[in-house]
Amino acid sequence: MRHHNKNRKFGRPRNQRKALLKSLCLALIKNGKIKTTEAKAKEVRPFVEKLITKGKDKSISSRRVAASRLSNNKVAVKKLFDEIAPKYASRQGGYTRIIKLPPRKSDSARMAIIEFV
Repeated sequence: MRHHNKNRKFGRPRNQRKALLKSLCLALIKNGKIKTTEAKAKEVRPFVEKLITKGKDKSISSRRVAASRLSNNKVAVKKLFDEIAPKYASRQGGYTRIIKLPPRKSDSARMAIIEFV
């Protein structure tokens, strides 16, 4: 039984899993939408939404927290705080949507697009 095992492991050690989520989050912030597997999209959604909520705060401490979560990528942090977060100032959550796609041909993995609403 998988009680209290909420997060997906993706068959990777913890540091690789964290790096994967960071890179997916950076790509989503940079491009606005990404095509990935459904499981990865579902796992990256709360990570991104928490960052956008931090971005709505506009304080220096929330900017530093976001920078640490995004591998100190100044371009991504600037875009998050100056472009993305202000769009959702009146929204209480649900900043992303996941659109399911047909399975991938090679390995039949369930694919999805995650994008900002």
